[in-house]
Amino acid sequence: MTADGSCKPRARDGPVTSAIEPHKARRLYLLLRDQITSGRLPSGARLPGEPALAAEHGLARVTVRRALDLLAGEGLVRRRPGSGTFVQGPDGARPVVGDLSNLLSGLIAMGRATGVRLLSFEYVAAPAAIAEALLLEPGERVQRSVRVRLIDGRPFSYLTTHVPERVGLSYSEADLAATPLLELMERSGVTADRATQAIGATLAGPEVAAALDLEVGSALIDLTRVVFDPAGRGVEHLHALYRPDRYAFQMDLLRTGDAGQRRWTPASPRPVKPETRPRPSHRRPAP
Repeated sequence: MTADGSCKPRARDGPVTSAIEPHKARRLYLLLRDQITSGRLPSGARLPGEPALAAEHGLARVTVRRALDLLAGEGLVRRRPGSGTFVQGPDGARPVVGDLSNLLSGLIAMGRATGVRLLSFEYVAAPAAIAEALLLEPGERVQRSVRVRLIDGRPFSYLTTHVPERVGLSYSEADLAATPLLELMERSGVTADRATQAIGATLAGPEVAAALDLEVGSALIDLTRVVFDPAGRGVEHLHALYRPDRYAFQMDLLRTGDAGQRRWTPASPRPVKPETRPRPSHRRPAP
């Protein structure tokens, strides 16, 4: 009760905010993450304490704590009770690198170097867009699968694949859970001859975010690939969503052409041993 007899709580000095503000926490997380990955905050550096960060950025301490938890979850900082929060830099997890100049090379090798979690496997009527992309006959069904691929036990891609039923019947659900799809297709006599590919960006919805261990609304690389056999028939439609911190596209280029018409053209990819993991990337992964 106050001095005037009322039951109103006395106003405290300054605003009181106890709820985490997810968008503000993510903004601070991205700011600090960029400073760490770019080297502006070197490994071993001590971050300001939660009260100092809260005052500097106009945030509640619980919001700052959430941002630091996100950094700790990625292995970018280490929380030491009683000592503070220290930068430890990228944790050494090596991003998977896909060769953009040769769409099909290395995919089987990548499958052997990574793990997979099969979420669904079924035969369904082909959606109109899938049927058109694969040049299917009217009424032709497709085998649809959803997989999460992992590197070092951590998810980096969410893959939704449609293949014509005639192709899908050549392997089982157990096969797909243990063997890369391209390898299964080649075993059954299907030849992957060429592909078209489009790359963009999107945001993670709740289902994908949960599968990739991300916050809802996180940025993702969005890739669609359609693979054809030598006869021009579609044999695979892939929609892939990648965590950009764990997957990167790479293309080797050559400067070609006569003077005044010089241009960049794709070069033959450098050979990679199937069981050799990619070297660490010191740049931020990019499509």
